[in-house]
Amino acid sequence: MSIENLNDESVLRLYENIRIQVAADRALGGRYHLLGNTAKHRADILREEIDRRRLRADRIDWYR
Repeated sequence: MSIENLNDESVLRLYENIRIQVAADRALGGRYHLLGNTAKHRADILREEIDRRRLRADRIDWYR
């Protein structure tokens, strides 16, 4: 199923789940990075869809 076919709530929930996982990863002190490029790529696709639908969601603060 493509992201375009998901309802607004599902798109936001998927994006929020990644944001929570990034926050958990950061809570480990930034030493371990459990999320990699695949999660970043998925988050970018979800963000584009969120913006296209004009939904509101907090941006993901990726570790540096």
